[in-house]
Amino acid sequence: MVKNKKEHIEIAELMRQSGVGFGTSGARGLVTDMTDRICYAYTLGFLQYLAAQGDVAPGAQVAIAGDYRSSTPRIMGATAMAIEALGYTPVNCGFIPTPALTLYGINHAISSLMVTGSHIPDDRNGIKFNRSDGEILKCDEAAIRSQQVAIPADLFSQDGMLKIAPVLPQETAEAYQAYIRRYLDFFPQNALQGYRIGLYEHSSVARQVMGEVLEGLGAEVTRLSRSESFIPVDTEAVRPEDIELAHEWAQTYHFDAIVSADGDGDRPLISDEQGNWLRGDVAGVLCAKYLGAKCVVTPVSSNSAVEKCGWFDRVDRTRIGSPYVISAMQSALNDGVDRVVGYEANGGFLSATTLEQGGRYLSALPTRDALIVPITILLLAREVKSSISQLLMQLPQRFTHSDRLKNFPTELSCNRIAALSSGDFSQDKQAVERLFGEDFGTVKSFDVTDGLRITFDSEEVVHLRPSGNAPELRCYNEASSTQRAAEMNQISMKILAGWGDKSC
Repeated sequence: MVKNKKEHIEIAELMRQSGVGFGTSGARGLVTDMTDRICYAYTLGFLQYLAAQGDVAPGAQVAIAGDYRSSTPRIMGATAMAIEALGYTPVNCGFIPTPALTLYGINHAISSLMVTGSHIPDDRNGIKFNRSDGEILKCDEAAIRSQQVAIPADLFSQDGMLKIAPVLPQETAEAYQAYIRRYLDFFPQNALQGYRIGLYEHSSVARQVMGEVLEGLGAEVTRLSRSESFIPVDTEAVRPEDIELAHEWAQTYHFDAIVSADGDGDRPLISDEQGNWLRGDVAGVLCAKYLGAKCVVTPVSSNSAVEKCGWFDRVDRTRIGSPYVISAMQSALNDGVDRVVGYEANGGFLSATTLEQGGRYLSALPTRDALIVPITILLLAREVKSSISQLLMQLPQRFTHSDRLKNFPTELSCNRIAALSSGDFSQDKQAVERLFGEDFGTVKSFDVTDGLRITFDSEEVVHLRPSGNAPELRCYNEASSTQRAAEMNQISMKILAGWGDKSC
């Protein structure tokens, strides 16, 4: 083999061959498919694109971090080697939440990569890419896919693994510490004094920082169920065992709230004093209220209480995924709107403008963040002298429930949904009512912003869409009570289970 021979690879073709493509946010795939070669190539494509855009200067630093998945250290090593191959300097921020890494990149005007699969199981992983001003958007993803990269032909073995084990640079704690200071400096000293909070640690990379910030604000924190093996906590589809755990802890410890986050710390979980987990889209409304938002951006799947409460001057709806929320927040800024925030149904909260309260300032962080949500909800409850369950009663009584069919091919999901959303209202109405009408009644309207959102005359909702991160079919339901939303979801999931039969 000729020494220094290069293999030229198109990222789009590599994604097609490997099955590791862009999802709702970042590139994701099976760990067995995310070989060192794949991760190395994707990092090259990302940085080449940024260099062409003038977003990364020659010799610049590029920050990397990761979650606690078993495959994360290996992938971090492959990305670090790719960074060095292009003449840049990798900065190892260690195992910290995604928003902490993104904040560090924005503060230092450098790009960054987060190795995480978020809430999906340990047999999968991913890479989230950030420009110097925050997350890459869908237009950036398209440009990265179009890149052609050159890889040393003898760098990898036949199975796509590095022949020489990469060595990560010494870890810096700067990003971790700056993230803590962000909240301790913004919220009043001892703002949470008197609160008793349970911290469900499991395997979240946010577990340490959440505890430090909550205690730093004066709360009494009890740490619960730390795990050294990865647990896929999905804040949109909370596991039955986590529902049971929260109720047990609430009865045993008499907490004011229980808090947690998903694997990479960008999606929150917070319960009321009875151990009932709040839906992420309800938590987002309360967080936006405390922060005095004027404009709220949220995906089409979020609870309609955000419009019905009347707290905000403007509410914009988007497709599901933080890149869409970020783009819409930027559009609102371009319209001259102030105090612009966003949130997703998973609870991840984003801010597009610097927010001020009592002479203290919170800089914009246009990426999903978990930590800000439980703090603001507890403070809002304190302002109105109520518990969290009482605070929820001040919202319009709209409730959501969601679940997903796992191992449901994305192509099949798309085909099934497309058959119900041809664009001919009369035809589609008949098809949907044949499927759901016996249980939910007459169709009032459709929304095809992302998947198919069906509103019935009763104002009940069934929203279907393929997951952007895994081969899953998601179903979201909305009704006027928690019981009815859960019942609707059970009925919907039973109906949709039949979709897996290709003969149906």
